[in-house]
Amino acid sequence: MKTKRIVVKAGTSTLTNVDGKINLQRMEQLVRVLSDIQSKGHEVVLVTSAAITVGYSKMGLPARPKDLPAIQAAAAVGQCELVHMYDRLFNEYGRTAAQILLDATDLDDAERKQNLSNTFEALLTRGIIPIVNENDSVSHTEIRSKEKLFGDNDTLAALVALLCKANLLINLSDVDGLYAGDPKKDCNAHLISEVSEIDEHISALAGGAGSAGGTGGMITKLRAARLVTAYGIDMVITQGSRPKTLYDILEGAAVGTRFIGKQQAISRLERRAQ
Repeated sequence: MKTKRIVVKAGTSTLTNVDGKINLQRMEQLVRVLSDIQSKGHEVVLVTSAAITVGYSKMGLPARPKDLPAIQAAAAVGQCELVHMYDRLFNEYGRTAAQILLDATDLDDAERKQNLSNTFEALLTRGIIPIVNENDSVSHTEIRSKEKLFGDNDTLAALVALLCKANLLINLSDVDGLYAGDPKKDCNAHLISEVSEIDEHISALAGGAGSAGGTGGMITKLRAARLVTAYGIDMVITQGSRPKTLYDILEGAAVGTRFIGKQQAISRLERRAQ
């Protein structure tokens, strides 16, 4: 297994139960696999969602609040709970984690962006696992805007992958990958195992928003795939309920849908033509 720098994005549906509370079994499995992957020599960055969902659940609210101050309060409460659990679990496996909260201004400003890149590099080269999330408690534009920069952390994960010069982005979601049709409506719709170019046909396959807990969907995942593949980084969308599949993905197995980075896609086409 070739050593890689990997960004793993865990969606809200992967990390929480239907009541909004943390899915402790799933989180423990994910942390265990990431710790083991790191022990094999890989460098790991975790982009986590679910702060708002975990927060409003812990606050005793029946559903996600609609007013901005309450949403941001929920994000603050939920982020504290998430990082506490991550830190506790990573410690159990002898790993050190660090928290990084970002908003759009951090990536728009050249100096702050370079400082971030330096921080990631310092953490990763020291064997520390960065845990990244959007700073929802202060970043109101990402919560309210229809044209979100981050889009439920899908695009954030892609930008982090670029910032860290990662080799691979793995997007853990509530779906197995990109289908050729809507599997909920068409039982014959098949999973697309590999995409070498995100053309109009592939774009048309994206539906609307994702699970009830999250705000993203296949549209934001395709946007993330466009970002990273343009720089030669592969991205895989796969089911987050099975963290152990990360091992298979790193071995190159056909798991979920793999979007091929541009240079690698060109190389594959050249090999097929020979």
